[in-house]
Amino acid sequence: MFNSDPSLKTKNPKLPKAVMMMVEKNNLVMAIKTLAEEENISMEAAKARIDAYEHSLKVKQQQKLTTIANKQGIPNEALSFDREPEVREDTGILIKNKVKTTKSEQGFKSLQSGVESKLGDIGYKKPLIPYWAKRVSVIAIVMIGMFWILWRVFG
Repeated sequence: MFNSDPSLKTKNPKLPKAVMMMVEKNNLVMAIKTLAEEENISMEAAKARIDAYEHSLKVKQQQKLTTIANKQGIPNEALSFDREPEVREDTGILIKNKVKTTKSEQGFKSLQSGVESKLGDIGYKKPLIPYWAKRVSVIAIVMIGMFWILWRVFG
């Protein structure tokens, strides 16, 4: 069907590839200028389109990260997209038996619990003696045996 009113067209047509690449490389000023020149629109309109594209790009990245984290068993609380600096909570009261944990430690603990749950799901059991301890004990036994042999021969 023919649309006689041009103002009813889609408001955000797809951006040119060169402009998309500039936005992905965070070269926003050049992207706005290029888009405004190529399509003969105002700088404000170009900025609005680029902001919308940038927002959609960030949403897609967050969705990809969330799906990857869910596949790996990492809880959603461990992911933070805002990247704001940590705010220290000092109450001023010292409690002897309580240890405060920071957000990064809580994130590490949740990551560690996610890894342990994933290993438990696939049926992995921790060995009784770690591999490095076995290797060190074998090296120590060989060295003691060689020392004993040399001591008996030359002693």
